[in-house]
Amino acid sequence: MVLFLFLTHLGLGIIFTLVLVSREAGVKFFRFNAGMAAILMAAAFAVRPSELEPSAATTTGLAALAVAEAAIVIYWASVGRALASIRPALVVIACGGGLVALTAQAIATTAVGGFTVLTLASFLSSTALLGGASTAMILGHWYLILPSMQVSHLQAIVKVHIASLVVRIVVVAAAVMVAIATWQPGLGPSFRHYILSVAGIFFWQRVLFGLGGPAVLSYLTWETAKIRSTQSATGILYVDFFTVIVGEVLAKYLLLATRVAV
Repeated sequence: MVLFLFLTHLGLGIIFTLVLVSREAGVKFFRFNAGMAAILMAAAFAVRPSELEPSAATTTGLAALAVAEAAIVIYWASVGRALASIRPALVVIACGGGLVALTAQAIATTAVGGFTVLTLASFLSSTALLGGASTAMILGHWYLILPSMQVSHLQAIVKVHIASLVVRIVVVAAAVMVAIATWQPGLGPSFRHYILSVAGIFFWQRVLFGLGGPAVLSYLTWETAKIRSTQSATGILYVDFFTVIVGEVLAKYLLLATRVAV
């Protein structure tokens, strides 16, 4: 389930952030990212847990994800070729299907008595953070292919990445505060006890690598992008993307283990 959620959110995040990149990046950039998103979502389908409890939410989520997958595959096949006029509609369909899938996943994974809104906010912010980090890294690398491309495009996507990180931190902080405030005796160990125990090491790894690391690295990326050092910025973004991956995988594990959407 952890891998299924991670692959889904990364694939959808790439689709969401593609609409924010200038066409100056070139046909191959969009084809590469669309293809990668399609592969990630296909992999998510392949590893989806067989023990998923049948429900309206899970069925709707998988159907919406299939729609997003079909739309992005057709988009990938049409980039740089015919049918250019339908590509904006395909992106809208893929993004719409993705939003429905994320909403259904949030409903399906929220425990009884939990806060579906917080889980949905966690999934949306996770998707934005993963997509922003991936797209920024690949766009930075694309300056080796198109060195004449304006550095403002990299600066813009780095801003998006920083903004998504800020939102992610706010959502995680809110989830932790709600989990601590709403615990009642008789429901097992409190979340405060969990994060202060030995088992809480996963939570602190999630905070350190998944939030603290990207916060420092995204700032360094922004500073290097400002001085137009695209190669240095790209190198930092590779490390940044790795820390985001570690943090979001741990976040999904913690969600399933503790029912807290961190």
